[in-house]
Amino acid sequence: MFWFAVSQSTAPSIGKSILVLIVVHLLLYPASNAYNSYFDKDEGSIGGLETPPPVDKDLYWVSWLLDGIALLLGMFVNWPFIVYLLVYGFVTKAYSHDRIRLKKYPILSWFLISFLQGGITYVMTYISINDLPMSSLTQPKLLFGGVLATLNLMALYPVTQVYQHEEDARRGDMTISRLLGVRGTFFTAIAIYIFSLIGFYKYFDGSYIVLLYLLFLMPAIVFFLRWFWRVHQDAHFANYRYTMRMMWLSSIGLNSFFLLLIVLTR
Repeated sequence: MFWFAVSQSTAPSIGKSILVLIVVHLLLYPASNAYNSYFDKDEGSIGGLETPPPVDKDLYWVSWLLDGIALLLGMFVNWPFIVYLLVYGFVTKAYSHDRIRLKKYPILSWFLISFLQGGITYVMTYISINDLPMSSLTQPKLLFGGVLATLNLMALYPVTQVYQHEEDARRGDMTISRLLGVRGTFFTAIAIYIFSLIGFYKYFDGSYIVLLYLLFLMPAIVFFLRWFWRVHQDAHFANYRYTMRMMWLSSIGLNSFFLLLIVLTR
């Protein structure tokens, strides 16, 4: 989302862009993951850890410490960025906290997290690095980009849960992937990604950039389709290692595409 926002900015502030990059990826996201891990107490593979260590109260306080540092540094960006940090922090905590636990509401959490990590993150990053007022939220192309970012997350988010069904069932969390089932998760990802691809075609006015987008994502697309075929034959292939390979391929492809786009549009 960060590189997408930078690629669509004509003259972003370099200083604020660097600060946003650091705050979001080294403080905000780790704080959210730490908080989630504390309340989930995962015993199976999760995120980037195949064998996560036991968690204790220290992880809880570390998550709050990272959030606090993020807010302090956010003051050097602008107030819309601080609003974003607060919204992101509180929503992701409500997602994990045992008394609220948005995670156990499959459809609500799916839309909410996709919108938050996709659309809102893209829009607020764009506003922050360009030092724009909140009224910029009404810009049609900015909102269109936010919709595309949300669709991308809606396609990928259930896939990240596909190997956690047993772990989620143990905690009583009916995630969107559990609701859809293993094969249903893959069908849903394909359907939403097709809508996303059509959206990118419209967003870039059918230019050659769409072909570049497909080219950079082709390794992830091929891997996903082959993985889907294996899962269709044997659901045990919906495991941690295949999921992480898929995430790495899609992340490398998207980041590389947007970095090239920054070079081409400067």
